[in-house]
Amino acid sequence: MLHDIANTIVGIVGDLGYSGIFILMFLESTFFPFPSEIVMIPAGYLVYKGEMNLFMVLVCGITGSLAGALFNYYLAIYLGRALLIRYGRYFFISEKTIIKMETFFKDHGHISTFSGRLIPAIRQLISFPAGLARMNIFTFCFYTTLGASIWVIILTCLGYYIGDNQDLIKEYLRYIIYSLIFILVIVGLIYYKKKKKN
Repeated sequence: MLHDIANTIVGIVGDLGYSGIFILMFLESTFFPFPSEIVMIPAGYLVYKGEMNLFMVLVCGITGSLAGALFNYYLAIYLGRALLIRYGRYFFISEKTIIKMETFFKDHGHISTFSGRLIPAIRQLISFPAGLARMNIFTFCFYTTLGASIWVIILTCLGYYIGDNQDLIKEYLRYIIYSLIFILVIVGLIYYKKKKKN
């Protein structure tokens, strides 16, 4: 069944082409529960088959991710804070908590944005606090693009090398996610120690 689903998605990505990759990755980076794995891995497989260009696949995947992140960023700026202050108390979020979060992002937004883009489930949400804190837009775009690029390249490579083996992809992807989280924890500790020393 998984093989059939994978073949269907490969077909959809192939039919939609590069614009389809951009649109689907845009949706994945917004608040829609749409995993990037089911877009970029089939795209990588199509690169392997010679049906797509690697450079164009990566550009569309990365720019789609950035566009979706910017959508969330501006949504948070124009709607987020007012809604959180108004309705946050129903979810145990006080205005004091919101101010603390904004202050944290002003100081540590770059490392948080970069790290968040590499962790599934957090990827889609990390743009909201960045928008609430009105993080510098150029800094936000730089670290979002950096994190998204690493993730898109990993998924595309998985599709390229083992795109027709779903079980192997799941196994490799699990190890990659664990490895990324481990590396990010180490980077976070180094960053924290440097900040503390300064």
